[in-house]
Amino acid sequence: MTKAAQKLKVKKPKKSNKKQRVSKKPKSLWLIKLMMLALLTLLVSIVYMSLFAKTDQKAQTLTVKKGDTYHGLLVNNPWQTSLFSSSFVIKLYLKVYTHASLKEGMYQIPANASLKQVVDILSKGSDMQMIRVQIIEGKNIKDLYHAIKNTDGVVLEVLTPRTDNYSWVDAMKDNKKVAAALGVSAVNGNLEGQFAPNTYFFEQGTSDKKILQKLYDAQQQILDAAWSNRKKSLPYKDKYEALIMASIIEKETGIADERWQVSAVFVNRLGKNMRLQTDPTIIYGLFDRYDGKIYRSNINEKTAYNTYQINGLPPTPISLPSKASIDAAMHPADTKALYFVATGKGGHKFSQTLDGHNRAVAQYRVVMANKQ
Repeated sequence: MTKAAQKLKVKKPKKSNKKQRVSKKPKSLWLIKLMMLALLTLLVSIVYMSLFAKTDQKAQTLTVKKGDTYHGLLVNNPWQTSLFSSSFVIKLYLKVYTHASLKEGMYQIPANASLKQVVDILSKGSDMQMIRVQIIEGKNIKDLYHAIKNTDGVVLEVLTPRTDNYSWVDAMKDNKKVAAALGVSAVNGNLEGQFAPNTYFFEQGTSDKKILQKLYDAQQQILDAAWSNRKKSLPYKDKYEALIMASIIEKETGIADERWQVSAVFVNRLGKNMRLQTDPTIIYGLFDRYDGKIYRSNINEKTAYNTYQINGLPPTPISLPSKASIDAAMHPADTKALYFVATGKGGHKFSQTLDGHNRAVAQYRVVMANKQ
């Protein structure tokens, strides 16, 4: 073939790839659709496992206290047992579907309940008619009995009937009845300090005996645990004396960080055969005679509890001590302080010497005078 013929030769058109492109496009769409379907399936699975899936939790009673929130109770909770459960999904669900605040009480949660079921139960309010018994730290046995008697829904089997005027004489009579009912010993006829202060919930119709037994058992468990882990070389003959000390600490300071320092002062004084000289023991020993003030005659009066007049610890606790005060009695701070006095600004000033203490007392008086 000549060069001219080659030039005139018509090139064959290339085969079009249009068919190939058309054939590839549906495959890409299917891949995208498949990925979207997988993503949607994953999202649905996460939502389902977070909110609707049954769990392996046993039936239980869930106690809701004042200040509890849905978020605090349910986010990162035992109902989330799957790797697919999501805190974000739960938070979003709670934000959208829960508006009312939680009501205090006890809620019956069935076995294998999903998180949504728990939310539904909580949002309807407690389905159990509960009674709330609040025992405040530092209150005494008389306050305890009076509180139980005046809580509607409590059946009185042991305590004497409710009266308008409840005296220490009445409380001492109840002490004997309670001790007999619980089968425990009342030192000097007094069960002071033997019940754990806290907020408790009981079913309507619960007896006072059952309530007192629970509070008593709780305090003994706290005391036993603290005693077994106590600091060495403490001046207590037994755990009961430690409980007495805890009750004094409870009355002397309401500041958590000071409990261990107060404990150290009293332990140090006992170690030097110094009298404790603590005002709350005077007040307790006056019983119904206390009118809100301590007089010089009260300080000079020798009662079984007045630590200005007696050596060592009083014969029984003087309040219902908290776990924190019991722990402080078992672990006094490492200090040589022998005195403390209020600053007038909140808290106390601790001193190792009497001169230092007297200066702290003078400063306190100046602060108080300026407030008048």
